[in-house]
Amino acid sequence: MLSAGEVRGWGQWAYQLWQREAVSGSLRALLALACVMAGCWWDGRMSAALPLLLGVIASALAETDDSWRGRLKVQIITLLCFSIMAVAVQASLGHPLLLSVLLALAAVGLTLLGALGERYRTMAFATLVMAIYASLSSKPHAVEAIVLLLLGAAWYGAISVLWAALLPTPPVRQHLAAVYESLGEYLRLKSGLLEPVRGADLEGRRIALALQNGRVVDALSRCKEALFSRSGGGTPAPWLREAMQAYLVAQDVHERTSSSHEHYEVLSQQFFHSDVLYRCQRLLALLGRDCRSLARHIRRQPPWKRHGTTAHAIEDLHEALRHVEQTPGPSSDARERGLAALRGLAANLSALDRALSSALQPPEQSADTSLLDRDPRSLSEAWQRLRAQWNWRAPLLRHAVRLAVALVAGYAVMLSTGDSHGFWILLTIVFVCQPQYGATLTRLAQRILGTVLGLVVGWALLRLFPDLLLQAGFTVAAGVVFFATRHTRYTLATAAITSLVLLSFNQAGDGFGLILPRLLDTVAGSVIAGLAVWLILPSWQSHQLHRLAGQAARAQAQYLREIMAQYQSGKRDHLAYRLARRNAHLADGALARSLAAMRLEPARARVLAPQGMRFLVLSHTLLNYLSALGAHRNQRLALADDAPASRAAQTLLSTLDGIADALEALPPRMADDLNLPQNLASALTTPVAREVPDAETRRIVQAQLALSLRVLPELHAQAVALVEPPEEASDGTGAELRLSRFR
Repeated sequence: MLSAGEVRGWGQWAYQLWQREAVSGSLRALLALACVMAGCWWDGRMSAALPLLLGVIASALAETDDSWRGRLKVQIITLLCFSIMAVAVQASLGHPLLLSVLLALAAVGLTLLGALGERYRTMAFATLVMAIYASLSSKPHAVEAIVLLLLGAAWYGAISVLWAALLPTPPVRQHLAAVYESLGEYLRLKSGLLEPVRGADLEGRRIALALQNGRVVDALSRCKEALFSRSGGGTPAPWLREAMQAYLVAQDVHERTSSSHEHYEVLSQQFFHSDVLYRCQRLLALLGRDCRSLARHIRRQPPWKRHGTTAHAIEDLHEALRHVEQTPGPSSDARERGLAALRGLAANLSALDRALSSALQPPEQSADTSLLDRDPRSLSEAWQRLRAQWNWRAPLLRHAVRLAVALVAGYAVMLSTGDSHGFWILLTIVFVCQPQYGATLTRLAQRILGTVLGLVVGWALLRLFPDLLLQAGFTVAAGVVFFATRHTRYTLATAAITSLVLLSFNQAGDGFGLILPRLLDTVAGSVIAGLAVWLILPSWQSHQLHRLAGQAARAQAQYLREIMAQYQSGKRDHLAYRLARRNAHLADGALARSLAAMRLEPARARVLAPQGMRFLVLSHTLLNYLSALGAHRNQRLALADDAPASRAAQTLLSTLDGIADALEALPPRMADDLNLPQNLASALTTPVAREVPDAETRRIVQAQLALSLRVLPELHAQAVALVEPPEEASDGTGAELRLSRFR
């Protein structure tokens, strides 16, 4: 007999599994696939199993993280698109030229729909997959096969809608937990910058921090979309208001975590013989632990009990800071600047702790919880987004043309070889061909390896378990594994879907005869996809690096505008401020992802890797300084137009806008010289008299603006290098090796 504690432990474990989206998706798949197989077996029509299963899979690929109303809308549109595409493919099967044109147009049109948003991108991809499934299932009874495909898709769609209606909270909880987990890792990495040791690889740690910041931004974006899709009209449910509060707190924590009050090398040199930096480092690590603990609480719903260690660490930090301030030492501007930075850092960490404590509290009634809808709100706006992609520099159009050519080439190979299962070549191309070169190579290797593994497992199951009913059970199990791993372990997911197809074919015929064709078609499709992404309008990251860098500079300028406006009007986390802050971090994350993808590209395409990496570090450093400005905007500050802080802010804005204009121009052009006002930095570092109103706030603003100004010359120099890279850095090997350590 199990004890009461063991029962509670097993119950919490089961609840935790239930809350995970991978398990939830697997259970939906189990229900859909098991009902399909049971119905076919009971009716004695196992030949109908394969098209029904493929319809279920296509519908699952089109599934979006949405409310039940949103899923119902998407499912209706998806079924309509599936029907049109399936009928069009069926009508073109006897006409090779017509089918080639249809495949090319579908690839271009459906891929460009991704410009409208993630929901449309998912739907378009699933529709293209359905077109290939319709070709695979068209013989010998084409009309019946298409009907079965659509029935399978409708069946899974009904399950998905009902699931979202009955269980609306688990996906939101998962996204919130992912946000706090990524914040915990960000805090851990940030604590490494404060380690006062000689010879530390601070440059490498900054790169790791910038890459992790991109992951935090991605997690915040997914969480925001999950919240927005479930907000709807009217008064939100209590659980949704609580989730919104936790999300807004996470944004505040992110801003405070990404703040920097001084160059960490300066702090390390000034306070090398003190333990104050170790205490800052320890407190950051403890706050990261609290974030991860909060993530576990959000997932499992146990009572959240914060350890008293964090509160004691805050007290110890302030005691150590007071000791440093009272310790006699040589008076110098550098020491005073370091002490001021430590005070700002300690205040920010204390505020960060208070913010975390409020994550689970009821939100204030006056708080602005509005979110921006990034989907097109009219046909005119949708058309404008599509038109923006109609130029050869747009990566989405290049990918669309590349995919279209690859599909036509794959169809030509199929016709020339007389392969009756040749549509598997096209299916492989659709899954393998990715917008980025490195992602395509990775997916190519995973697809081939997964197919080989799946064929081996499928062959073993057919040999060891000849009973068809048992094979039907293995088919359902393979489908569940596919749904559970398709987002995280693509090799295993490919193996599972390969075994599913092999076992399904064996229900109505000879599954052994499909092993060699499936392997050869997968290899052929993978090779075609790899050649296409290499030879046909390749989208090397260096082609868009200057544009992404310009967007980062422009977004930071807008963030600074909103920050300075907040100092004038008072702190308020309204939509305009949160949007500017989020866009700045989104642009920073996009630049980091581009540089991460560059390391998988050929050496000749990595010519801008060193310059891009240095620009990223500087841009992220500047964003840290601006975030510190935003973190301390709780006090209003009246600034005259001719005050040093006002002139510094205007200089920053004009310089960042100028860098953005130059980098986003076609072709990009950067002036070699950067003219900054004389004596502005020294005016900002002039000590503020204590009797001046708001002296501490004024000192923080001036110090952060002075730090930001110091970054500008080197940031401008790296922007020039992005446009005119020096010849000695053309191989890009150093940056590629450095970046590879953090992926």
